Amino acid sequence: MASDHAQAEKRNEDNDYNGNGIHTADSAHHVSTTETGSKKRQGGESSDGSDLEAAAVEPRPEKRKKFRFSKLYRKYKLPFHIAIWLVWTAWWIVGLIFHRSDSMGWLKPFLVYLAITIRIVTLWLPASAVMVPLRLVWRNTAARAYDVTPSKLHKPIAAALTAAVFLVGAMIPEEVGENTRASRAVSLFGLLLLVAVLTATSRDWRRIPWHTVIGGMLTQFLIAVFVLKTSVGYDIFAFISEMARTLLSFAMDGLKFLTDAEVPTKKWFLVSVVPPIIFFISLVQLLYHCGLLQWFIGKFAIFFFWTLRVSGAEAVVATATPFVGQGESAMLIRPFIPHLTLAEIHQVMTCGFATIAGSVLVGYISLGLDAQVLISSCIMSIPASIAVSKLRYPETEETVSSGRIDVPEDDEKAANALHAFANGAWLGVKVAGMIVATLLCVISFVALVNALLGWWGRYLNISNPPLTLELILGYVFYPVAWCLGVPNKDLKVVGELIGVKIITNEFLAFQSLSSNAEPYVSMSPRSRLIATYACCGFGNVGALGTQIGVLSQIAPGRAGDVSKVAVSALFAGILSTLTSASVAGMLYTG
Repeated sequence: MASDHAQAEKRNEDNDYNGNGIHTADSAHHVSTTETGSKKRQGGESSDGSDLEAAAVEPRPEKRKKFRFSKLYRKYKLPFHIAIWLVWTAWWIVGLIFHRSDSMGWLKPFLVYLAITIRIVTLWLPASAVMVPLRLVWRNTAARAYDVTPSKLHKPIAAALTAAVFLVGAMIPEEVGENTRASRAVSLFGLLLLVAVLTATSRDWRRIPWHTVIGGMLTQFLIAVFVLKTSVGYDIFAFISEMARTLLSFAMDGLKFLTDAEVPTKKWFLVSVVPPIIFFISLVQLLYHCGLLQWFIGKFAIFFFWTLRVSGAEAVVATATPFVGQGESAMLIRPFIPHLTLAEIHQVMTCGFATIAGSVLVGYISLGLDAQVLISSCIMSIPASIAVSKLRYPETEETVSSGRIDVPEDDEKAANALHAFANGAWLGVKVAGMIVATLLCVISFVALVNALLGWWGRYLNISNPPLTLELILGYVFYPVAWCLGVPNKDLKVVGELIGVKIITNEFLAFQSLSSNAEPYVSMSPRSRLIATYACCGFGNVGALGTQIGVLSQIAPGRAGDVSKVAVSALFAGILSTLTSASVAGMLYTG
């Protein structure tokens, strides 16, 4: 009986599984294929389906893992960085051996090598290793002198020292042609007049942070001295401008592929300006994806954060605006915008009006303007915009980002570098399209206004020259041009350029300045330099709507506050650009 029962149980067990090893509904024991196969193997049983059952339970082969360079890089990051540094060191040493005495020199390769070395060192060396010794030196030198001096004398002494620096820089150099001491004195007077106007129209002049104002003006002046009066500064900015022009030429290679070899040689705006803008914006997006742009902006912002005593949000925006533009710089502090004080909103908008963006900078260089002047103007505008904004709208509230610098990552980060580059190309197309459409409409509208003014002026016998918007603006801004130190013969021309820049945009002003038509082609070098600095900013009526729109979209709840300070910020941004022109007029000697 026992044997019959065992055989019947075995038959039931065999029937519980079909030939494929799949558990059937008639199973009385509800055991899995794996369990059954293991039991049979343990009992030493052999049957016809044992091989199939064993095959069913065999583990699947593991998929071969793909090689990822990022994992290898993270694992051996230090050897990678050392290898990169050694390659660049060898490149620099070999360059010194072969090119020290020729046109390449030693300074330009050294600057590239120094920048790469600093970047690699900062990846491994904590900031405290540098800041602690610097703070120790500062506390035992300047800080002690500051503490010993009575607090009531701090501001007067700082103002007196700054004025002395300005006077020495403007009056000591010899006179060359139109660059007389009298003309440089007029530029100095214009700068003082701008400061007086800002102080008189300040929201609360009693709370003006004079440390920030004096420090900003002095920093602006020292940057100008470094660029215009020292051979090292001149060579550095000349090298940067040369690299910028070289960068533009690569966009022409892409244009040749899309068209032919003759099209890039044409002097059309669509050909000479638009392709470099698209390429540059795409490159900026790639650098931002790699983290290089945030690192550079963050380090730059720390300097202004500690020296000028502004909030972290203000320092980041002021530093980023010349590189990424007015709207994009505001996006860097997106988490803080709903919590900004009115003075901080004013500062953010002033920075946007006071300078230009790197995306259009390449366009201006393509027009034939002096790249060195444009780049130095962008750098000078950083401390200038901070100083002017604090004069016009001093801080009266507690700031959220006080005491810290934070450059957040992009919320919509691209999947990889190629994705970021492609996104930048599309963004460049949109920006370039907006510029082209705006210029088309603005130029057409100005032509319409000039036609109406000319028709109206003919009845007043104003026909030679005809009454135009440029003619009116030339006389309106005639005193402004004089205060900047422009030679008398070019006052009306420079006044026209400043007026066109404010009423329409800087593109039209720069287009006229770079033309070969009269009276622009006969302008003196001093007038051309001052006009370039005076027009190098987004401070115009059209940009007012752009800034309000961008900030209102980022923080809809602050739209009312943005509109409240917008006009004041535009006024401050325009005057900030004019201060750079005054400083350039003080230092330029031909």
